[in-house]
Amino acid sequence: MYGLINVGKGSSRKPCMVLFTLNPNANSKDRSPCIVGKGITFDTGGISLKPGASMDEMKYDMHGAATVFGLMHALYATGHKGRVRGIACLAENMPSAEAYRPGDVIPTYSGKTIEVLNTDAEGRNVLADGLWKSGEFDPSYIIDLATLTGAVVVSLGHEASGLWSNDSELLEKVHQAGNQEDEIAWKMPLLPAFEKEMTGSKIADVRNLGKSRWGGANTAAAFLKQFVPNRNFDEDSEQIPWAHLDIAGTAWGASTNAMVGHGATGIHVRTLHTLITNS
Repeated sequence: MYGLINVGKGSSRKPCMVLFTLNPNANSKDRSPCIVGKGITFDTGGISLKPGASMDEMKYDMHGAATVFGLMHALYATGHKGRVRGIACLAENMPSAEAYRPGDVIPTYSGKTIEVLNTDAEGRNVLADGLWKSGEFDPSYIIDLATLTGAVVVSLGHEASGLWSNDSELLEKVHQAGNQEDEIAWKMPLLPAFEKEMTGSKIADVRNLGKSRWGGANTAAAFLKQFVPNRNFDEDSEQIPWAHLDIAGTAWGASTNAMVGHGATGIHVRTLHTLITNS
C-alpha cells in the first residue's frame, strides 16, 4: 500500500484504507459493485506546496471518500439487499522531514512503480492502491470518485463532473443515472495517447504527472487506468469494467447546484444509489 502510505507519511496522522461491505451475506454467486473514493483529509500539496490562496478549501479534498460513506449509508437506509463494497483511501498530505519527495520512485500494491514528479498529484497515488485492492473482491464493476484535478474545472466548470471509462456500457449507465438525478457526469475521452504519455517514464512504470499542462484531467484518468486490475488478476483476461468520476468542480461550493448553496454538495451519492439499485 505504498501509494497510500507515501502520500500520508509526512503527517502525524497516519494514512489508512477503510473497507466497507454492505450485506456481506448476500448471494455470494453474484458479483457486486465496488466504489472507491479519494480521501485526502487535508491537502497542502506536500513538498510541492500549494499557494496560500484557497488552500483552506483543501479540507474538501476528501469528498470522493465522503461519497463512499454517504452512499453506503443511503443504501442501508433505503433497505438495499444486494452486496456492495466500498473503499476509502484516507491520508493527509503534509510537508515535513518525513514527507515523500519529487523524484521519488514509489512501489504500489499492484507491484507497479510510480515516478513522483509532483507531490501535489497525490490523489491518483492513493487511488492506485484502492483500485488494485478492489480487484480482490472480483467486483461486477469498479467506480472511483475523486476531487482529482483542477483541469476538469477548467474543462467543465462547476456544471458537471468528468466521466471516463474503459467500458462503453458502464459509461452510459453512469451518465444516464447522473442525468436522472440532475448530477451531470460528462463523458470524457480516454485516448491511447494519454496512456502513452503517462507510461513514458524512464525510471518507473508510470509517471504521476503528464508531460505538459494540456489535457490534465484526461492524463490523470489514463494514469488511474493503469491500476485497474484484469479479471482475477489474469493478464490474459480483460480489465474489470471501471469508471472514474472527477468531482473537483462539483463537490463543494458549486453555485450551480440547486440543492446546496455553499459547502459540500454530496455529489453522486444519488447517481450511484440509482445506478446500483436499478441494476
